[in-house]
Amino acid sequence: MNSSKQIKFGALMSYFAIAVNIVAGLVYTPWMITKIGQGNYGLYTIASSLITLFVMDFGMSAAVGRYLSIYVAKGEQENADNFMGLVYKLYAVLDGIIFVALVVAYFLIETIYKQLTPEEIHTLKGLYIIVAIYSLVQFPFMNLNGILTAYEKFIQLKACDLFHKVFIIFSVVGALLLGFGVEALVTANAVSGVLTILLKLLVIHRKTALRSNFRFFDKSLLKDIFGFSVWTTVSTLMQRLIFNITPTIIAAVSVTGSVGTALFGLASTIEGYVYTFATAINGLFMPRISKIIVSGKKDEELLPLMVKVGRLQLIITGLITVGFITFGKAFVIDIWHKPDFAESYICAVLLIVPSMFYLPMQIANTTLIVENKVKLQAIIFIVMGVANVVLSIPLSKVFGAVGASASICIAYFIRNILMTVTHYKVLKIDMLSFFKQVYLKLLPHLILASALGFVCQRFNPVSNSYISFIINGAVFVIFYFIIMWVHGFNAYEKDLALGTVKKLVRKFKKVRS
Repeated sequence: MNSSKQIKFGALMSYFAIAVNIVAGLVYTPWMITKIGQGNYGLYTIASSLITLFVMDFGMSAAVGRYLSIYVAKGEQENADNFMGLVYKLYAVLDGIIFVALVVAYFLIETIYKQLTPEEIHTLKGLYIIVAIYSLVQFPFMNLNGILTAYEKFIQLKACDLFHKVFIIFSVVGALLLGFGVEALVTANAVSGVLTILLKLLVIHRKTALRSNFRFFDKSLLKDIFGFSVWTTVSTLMQRLIFNITPTIIAAVSVTGSVGTALFGLASTIEGYVYTFATAINGLFMPRISKIIVSGKKDEELLPLMVKVGRLQLIITGLITVGFITFGKAFVIDIWHKPDFAESYICAVLLIVPSMFYLPMQIANTTLIVENKVKLQAIIFIVMGVANVVLSIPLSKVFGAVGASASICIAYFIRNILMTVTHYKVLKIDMLSFFKQVYLKLLPHLILASALGFVCQRFNPVSNSYISFIINGAVFVIFYFIIMWVHGFNAYEKDLALGTVKKLVRKFKKVRS
């Protein structure tokens, strides 16, 4: 299957996997918490979060994706084999360091969590051992996604990830129905993870030419990998810092205290759903960008690709963002039955709007990685993180969760502006042309669709909140695509939409027959 089809079907499988995740979050997770008990779920969360402090990727997956994509684009299979042999050695060393850290943390559990009862400490230690062993086994294989991406095996990658999610749900449901406790939850996660690793290794062995050379060692390459990984890690930490530090700031300086933290927590959950759905196709284009750069056709091919993908991203993120702006308040109050959390709607809007101006630039962001300009990206993310902390303290003190969300919104827009300037100055991309072809042509239609959505919501005569919400949402989506089809979509986007619908219809007919 060629690259374009791999990307197309890989993206569709990503959206399906995300839908499974959302359904699991709304249906499966509350049921599972009821079965094991809120206290046991809290212990599982503690064990997982404690492990997360020590087990992180350190930018290695991004390094694997970047270097392998270039080697594959150049047809340098021997270099790819040598590179992966060196990477696995690095993972082995890091795994040993993490093992020591996890052992030390295990013996400090009673000291760290003094508020837990002896029975809870005993349970937590058991859960910690299971999660820790799985994490140590899984850590050296965090690079498998990068390998499959470099070789453009997107369908196989997304199929493995979907298997991982579905297997966990079915195995946990089965175990809990049979009367097993919280240990079944962590064991099912571990077993599913190991099986997924084995599946990915099988795909790599059968579908790629990669054969890691563990005897290879190159000091200069090792230095390059470390340099790339360090700056990638800085970017990741700054991104995490945004949402991890904000609840603490709200609790420390805001008069709303824990209430403000809860409001922000709900908003960040909504933002997480939106961001996950909108970034489903991120990373799929790294191999294609690598080929463009290796072929020396960057000036001719990069901007058209960026416009093509950027428009698709804006169509998707625009639908989600504008849809939430239009109906999000009703969703929080009427569907989630949380009238006390109405303020979370404002917070969520502030958190998700900047993404609509950032995600469509993903091709340029990925090009920074391919061209090893990650230091520039890391510096921008540091500025973003510092700006958020500096702004969130006074804003949270006065406006609570809304102020904290506003500080993140401002920090994100600072990031967007600096990234735009970087793409223009460093990558030499005509960003003015990009904004004209993407935002200038699509934003008016997004605004019109939102206006029609507000009108529909205002004059809907149905009194039942659930039915009314469904009708409003359906009408909005129909309006949105009619407006886009008539005035927004170009010929490529219409062909893509029609082609996808025709293929789905054919598959449905085959299943029925």
